[in-house]
Amino acid sequence: MATAVRDACIRAALEGYQHAAISGLCHEGAWEAAISAIKMLDLDAVLHESKRD
Repeated sequence: MATAVRDACIRAALEGYQHAAISGLCHEGAWEAAISAIKMLDLDAVLHESKRD
């Protein structure tokens, strides 16, 4: 379960950072977008999915 949450957080951060960087944000702005993506992650869905596996 912890691995699923960690992987989901990493995925969200990478996607948030990449999207922000492509949109033209500087490194600091892209980093803030990555953190925001982690905060918006639906942990209930991640946990539910990890229980099915």
